[in-house]
Formats: sequence, C-alpha cells, structure tokens
Amino acid sequence: MMAPFPYIYRWDRCGRKGQRCRVFARSRRWPNGKSMNSVGLEFEDGFRMVSSGNALKKVKADG
Repeated sequence: MMAPFPYIYRWDRCGRKGQRCRVFARSRRWPNGKSMNSVGLEFEDGFRMVSSGNALKKVKADG
C-alpha cells in the first residue's frame, strides 16, 4: 500500500522544507520530447503548490 504522503519536500520554498507531500499532477512533455519536470504538490495541511520534481525525496518504506 502506498503512503498517503510518500515524499519529503527538500527545498526551502514557502517554508515547506522537510514536510511530507504527495504529487497530484505531473507536467506533460514539450512537443520536442523534453519533459518540464514540474509537479503539483499537496502537503498534509492541504496547501498546494507547483514545484520541480527535483525538490522531492521519496520516503523510505518501514520494514
């Protein structure tokens, strides 16, 4: 079963560094095939923002 908030936000943007979040949307590819790497994030308190996928760190599963 997937954790409800499986990522940690690594960047210091909007005071969210170190908080758990989940991805609710990912960017599409440009017509030339390159990805924009943008993600829509939702935090545990309901705050939403758009950031880079590079700002995310996967939480390690327990066990």
